[in-house]
Amino acid sequence: MTQAEIKLCSLLLQEHFGEIVEKIGVHLIRTGSQPLRVIAHDTGTSLDQVKKALCVLIQHNLVVYQVHKRGVVEYEAQCSRVLRMLRYPRYIYTAKTLYSDTGELIVEELLLNGKMTMSAVVKKVADRLTETMEDGKTMDYSEVSNTFVRLADTHFVQRCPWVPVTENSDPGPPPPAPILVISEKDMYLVPKLSLIGKGKRRRSSDEDAAGEPKAKRPKHGADHKEPIPDDGIYWQANLDRFHQHFRDQAIVSAVANRMDQTSSEIVRTMLRMSEITTPSTAPFTQPLSSNEIFRSLPVGYNISKQVLDQYLTLLADDPLEFVGKSGDSGGGMYVINLHKALGSLATATLESVVQERFGSRCARIFRLVLQKKHLEQKQVEDFAMIPAKEAKDMLYKMLSENFISLQEIPKTPDHAPSRTFYLYAVNILSAARMLLHRCYKSIANLIERRQFETKENKRLLEKSQRVEAIIASMQATGAEDAQLQEIEEMITAPERQQLEALKRNVNK
Repeated sequence: MTQAEIKLCSLLLQEHFGEIVEKIGVHLIRTGSQPLRVIAHDTGTSLDQVKKALCVLIQHNLVVYQVHKRGVVEYEAQCSRVLRMLRYPRYIYTAKTLYSDTGELIVEELLLNGKMTMSAVVKKVADRLTETMEDGKTMDYSEVSNTFVRLADTHFVQRCPWVPVTENSDPGPPPPAPILVISEKDMYLVPKLSLIGKGKRRRSSDEDAAGEPKAKRPKHGADHKEPIPDDGIYWQANLDRFHQHFRDQAIVSAVANRMDQTSSEIVRTMLRMSEITTPSTAPFTQPLSSNEIFRSLPVGYNISKQVLDQYLTLLADDPLEFVGKSGDSGGGMYVINLHKALGSLATATLESVVQERFGSRCARIFRLVLQKKHLEQKQVEDFAMIPAKEAKDMLYKMLSENFISLQEIPKTPDHAPSRTFYLYAVNILSAARMLLHRCYKSIANLIERRQFETKENKRLLEKSQRVEAIIASMQATGAEDAQLQEIEEMITAPERQQLEALKRNVNK
């Protein structure tokens, strides 16, 4: 864990859950797994507050626990999971593009609440959609339920592990913490629910037909509560599946840029056919025959079997090796080399960053070193056809920024410079990690800047909100334009400019 990542985790936890949760979360990120009492002692927080904070973190999958042999329960923070909170808007937008507004709200509710039952999600989403509809229109629970089933079928949502039901034959003491399990086949199994009903609108004066205000209505006892049909079956958003979708989109757009739209559509079809059968960490997709691919192409995509085979051969022969041939049965078996594709995309990103930061000549040297693997300084000058002084300057600039590495190979044990080879190389993995670390640092700085700007202009923001509230209430009561203009003039022109500048800075 780098300092930049810890700082970013701290800012994200504080923004989403407040100071106490942030304090406990960052302490666990810094120290690793620890038992409850040690966390309370080290952070100087009361046991009750630590328990509540851990409940919040476990609910949102940001902390996991495990029971040791001695019966001690230790809690461990998931730093990578905290950093994924940055992508929440992207997950929600992806659900909207694939499954319209209903899918968007389902994923949003699951991300906001961490874990929820299907019935609770369906009711909440139906109510929210009904509020946005015109008067007289409502959202059926069944429609939301169908979208939820589709999300589960495509693995965008999954069941949470649960405590297995066991016979009470063992009279011994209960374990210090429950052991949660779930089998692969049950992970996306949707319970059969007959959810009948429609979404309800919230009324500001919620006095029912009886005419009694809420406070005066008799509270029903716990006995009258209906049993929840799917009690104990909780669901969560499957973030790995969203990442798999982002990866597939990146591969398809890379193929479209390199070749054409038809070849990208073929690759998209192959990825769609194997999106559920291939694990997100697999190096290759499942082998697919040419005949299967032809049958699965989108309806109305008029390409013949012969043209498809030509495209597949072209893709398999391409030096980037996004698509590989794995056999000859069924008209030829093809796979997508996912690890190779991701490596190529990372390399292309690095090349583009070098070009943006240091110019096209540096990018030429960078590509040359990438292609030849190891080069001496004299070879770089000759191959790149750049004067010695400039080449040396560019190499040292990239070396100082960690885009290029230098390896010493001595001819003799004394490491004398005259009898040592100095070879330049590019370590893609370390360069990509360095770039990722810089991104985290930039985001942390931006969040801090936004907080500072908001704090500095707190008085002005409060004044602006008060004026907007007054205008809104006057418009509701049917005030004249002259009165509204008079209220608007309470914010002076310089203050308005300041607000515009603040809005621009915060939106960055």
